[in-house]
Formats: sequence, C-alpha cells, structure tokens
Amino acid sequence: MALQTIKNVAIKGIAACVPEEVADNRQLELLGTPEDREKFIETTGIAKRHIVGNSKVTTSDLCFQAAEKLLADLQWNKDEIDCLVFVTQTPDYILPATSAILQDRLGLSKDCFAIDISLGCSGWVYGLSTISSFISSGNFKKGLLLVGDTVTVTKSDRDKSTYPLFGDAGTATALSYSPDAKPMYFHTGTDGSGYEAIMIEDGGFRNFFNEESLTVKERGEGIFRNNLQSHLSGQDVFIFGITRAPKSIKTLIENFNLNVDEVDYFILHQANMLMTDMIRKKLKVDPAKVPYSLDEYGNTSSASIPLTITTRINDKVTQGPVKMIACGFGVGLSWGTVYFETENIVCPEILKYNLNT
Repeated sequence: MALQTIKNVAIKGIAACVPEEVADNRQLELLGTPEDREKFIETTGIAKRHIVGNSKVTTSDLCFQAAEKLLADLQWNKDEIDCLVFVTQTPDYILPATSAILQDRLGLSKDCFAIDISLGCSGWVYGLSTISSFISSGNFKKGLLLVGDTVTVTKSDRDKSTYPLFGDAGTATALSYSPDAKPMYFHTGTDGSGYEAIMIEDGGFRNFFNEESLTVKERGEGIFRNNLQSHLSGQDVFIFGITRAPKSIKTLIENFNLNVDEVDYFILHQANMLMTDMIRKKLKVDPAKVPYSLDEYGNTSSASIPLTITTRINDKVTQGPVKMIACGFGVGLSWGTVYFETENIVCPEILKYNLNT
C-alpha cells in the first residue's frame, strides 16, 4: 500500500495566479436556455471560470508569476533553492522539460534539481510527496513546487460535457528543510485500467498528429470535438471520484490514527459541487470544514487544492496553525491524499495575469 510518512519538511508559503479573462456560464449559449444554465450552475457549482482564451499564455507563465510573488514575499535568496518540481499536463513543449525553462526564467542556481511530472487532478499531492521526499533528508534545504494547468486549451468550445467545467490556474508552493516540522502523511494510488476515461487521443507518440486529428466530429448531443481535444467519460469519472476519494481519506486516517475532529479543513479537488458534496457526506464532515472555490474558478485540475487554500482560507493559514487533509483525484486514473499542518505561512492574495502582457 502506497503510504508515506515524510518528516523534516515545512510548507512556508502558497501562491496562485489565474488569467484575468473571466468566462461566465450564465452567458454561455452552449448550455442552452437561461433556465438550463442556472440548472447547470446549481448542479456543478461552477458559475465563472478564469481562462487564457486565445492568448498564448501557458501554465508556466501563471506558475512563474505565482513563484515570483511568493519568493519576494518570503524574501528567499533564489540561489538557495535546491529543487524545482513542475507538475502539469499542459507543458510549454513536448520537449524540453518546462521545469528547465522555469529554472532559468526564475533565475535559480544552475545547481538546482529540476523535473517535470505529468499528472492532472491528483498532481499537487503527488508533487508534494515527491519534493518533500527530496528535502526530508536535509540534502536539499529549499524547494519550489509549481503546479497548474491551462486545461481550457484542450477543450472544445462546442463540447458541453467539458468546456463549461474548467478554468486555468498556476500555483507555487515553497518548502524548506525543518527538523521541527510536524510530519506529513500520504496515501496515493493508481488505476490505469481507467486511463481512457479522461483522454486526448492524438498528438502523442501512440497516435501521432495526422490529417484527421483536426476533424471535428459529433460525439453526442451537444458534444463536438476533434482528436486533439480532451474527452471526459462523465459517469465513469463521477463513480470513480465518489468511491476512491473517500476510501483514500479513510485509509489515511485509519493508518496514521488521525483524529478527524482535530482536522480544521478538508481540501478536496474541485471537480464539481455534486461530486465534492457527495464525498463530504460520505465522510460525515461538517460543511464548514470543506471550502469550495469552483464557483469562481471552476475545475482547475492540478491547481485546485492550492488555489482553494489561497482563495478561501487565506486568513486562516497566514494567522496561525492549521491542520488539513487534501485529496486530489482524476485523470490517470489516480488519486492522492495528504495530511499536513501549516503555521503562519506566506499566502498572498490571488494574482491576476494580464493576458496582454
């Protein structure tokens, strides 16, 4: 069983950045009548989303701005950052790794360890596990975890099953070697048999880009897309989410003998309101302990957990100790749950990226 205890690592700050452009689902004709749109918003909880639109802004741009702000507020010397982990499924290029580009762009030392991880909704938890493992030995003292997606560029604006759900965001999490830090506990898992549930069929090395890749086809009522745009098997993903997420959280709690009553917040991946609410009810958690950010930002894939922290409990994490359980789940299919504690971390107000910059 993929259980981990990681000691000697403290989260020092979290920052998030979203594009300035806002898409309002109440104005989205793809969803049908005004009454249909209101029903969609009531069910999913997603009223607005921040999107990169037709700009050439990438995930690395959003993460770069979040990282620059966080490092400035922390007053960290960039030469002291030993490792950078970049988690996304919308990198700048097929190659080279975007983490190398970010290392140079941020002005980090050439001795900095830099690596990309390709993961979506569970990405922040997996990234936190990875970079914390690097730091826990004390060989690396400071690290940057950059996580996000400009996932809307992979959606068809004629696909009502995906397009209205997603928003774009980039985040930065700063960590340091701290022997007095409380341990982090992780539970992670993967079920690759469900890999086709969320997928872009063409453009990789299994199915090369070809002349048919751009052909838009009708895949169902109100669903038109080509093979370079992602599809989502909604029912399969829904069942997966409401099953695996609560099981993973319960596994973490039971194996590490955590006191649920002492957990201040459960930060769940912001897939949609119905799914998240069902997970909360299965866990029998007080609604006040489960903050939502999807009303304003939609499903931001790997960025959704740190984005929710920065936008919904900013005042809590900056002004005292907070105990949290976070759970991400989705594309892969994969899931990851972590228990961690923060105390007076740096957490700036959410940044808005000017798409004309």
